[in-house]
Amino acid sequence: MQPIRQGDVILLPVQEVTGEMIPHLTLAEGEVTGHKHRITQGEAQLFNKDGTLYLRVLSETALLTHEEHKAIPIPQGYWRIKIQREYEPEGWRYIAD
Repeated sequence: MQPIRQGDVILLPVQEVTGEMIPHLTLAEGEVTGHKHRITQGEAQLFNKDGTLYLRVLSETALLTHEEHKAIPIPQGYWRIKIQREYEPEGWRYIAD
């Protein structure tokens, strides 16, 4: 499987998911707009392990939505969630959504 990107959120395929299950399916929330990258359709679980989020898609696909981006189907499997960063002369920073 290939990585999947929606705005500043990148999903990277992994072999397995462990960690503490989180009772929601919001992968990231914008600091500026309050918009959310979240799973709105399909069956999925979100986990936190040492501050890193992991997604497990149980159904054939799950739909990743955001108010400013096209919805993306995420295939069944295990995914590590990363937030894109950019480099400025002052150092690395997370992209504000």
